[in-house]
Amino acid sequence: MAEEDERQRTAFFLSDGTAITAETLGRSLIAQFENIRFAQQSLRFINTAERALEAQRKINETAVVDGERPVVFSTLVKPELRAIVMQSNALYLDIFATFIDPLEQELVSRSSLSLGRFHGLIDTAAYSSRIEAVDFTMSHDDGSTTKHLEQADIIIIGISRTGKTPTCLYLSLQYGIRAANFPITEDDLEHPRLPRSLAPYRDKLLALSTDARRLQQIRQERYANSRYASFEQCDYEVRQAEALYRRLGIPMLHTTLKSIEEIAATIVDMASLDTPRRRGGGKVHV
Repeated sequence: MAEEDERQRTAFFLSDGTAITAETLGRSLIAQFENIRFAQQSLRFINTAERALEAQRKINETAVVDGERPVVFSTLVKPELRAIVMQSNALYLDIFATFIDPLEQELVSRSSLSLGRFHGLIDTAAYSSRIEAVDFTMSHDDGSTTKHLEQADIIIIGISRTGKTPTCLYLSLQYGIRAANFPITEDDLEHPRLPRSLAPYRDKLLALSTDARRLQQIRQERYANSRYASFEQCDYEVRQAEALYRRLGIPMLHTTLKSIEEIAATIVDMASLDTPRRRGGGKVHV
């Protein structure tokens, strides 16, 4: 078992475009093998024979260094480029071929096999909405302003270092959601109470919390050996904040050991935000 825990492999994500699709699916798959640590490399914009040959060289060199074949997740479209990379000393997993062939049979239609087709389908209105959401989120970070909070789809609250800012940015970038975030300070916890400016927007609030030990680790990285990063302070803030959320009936999400992607997706589900965007947001459902 000890040997299994130390196993390492390399995973490549290949694409003629940004490699986002290959990375997303590939990482989801290799995450299922917890006893193997994967070194990960993305090779993007492989749209010529020269670039395909360069990818083949990198993969083969890695196989020699590792002493084992890399795993390649590919969304290359052109058959001639796929043929080059498939000659590498690797397990080659063609994501498009896996799904395109069955789809063509089911739909009785040939696919276009166009380079960058997915990323070229730009909905101008949706793109503009996403840019507006990012602008809104950045201007409403960490309680920097209370203006136009009525336009927020959701307002994330929490004590310091519980992941409010990265979560809100991901919500706006990935989902086009206008997400504001507001800190719960030590002064708020001593009374305890919500910041007065949030009172009109109770239905839009969602709180993030985390384990006190995990919070201490995060704070120690920036302010080592400070009162702010002490376990006693972290434990006090977590307990006081969670008591406040429960008393006011504010939905709460524990973020301990969750990725930003998981946190954001859970929020979208909890707040029923995975629908065409509504100006003014909506009530957060538990």
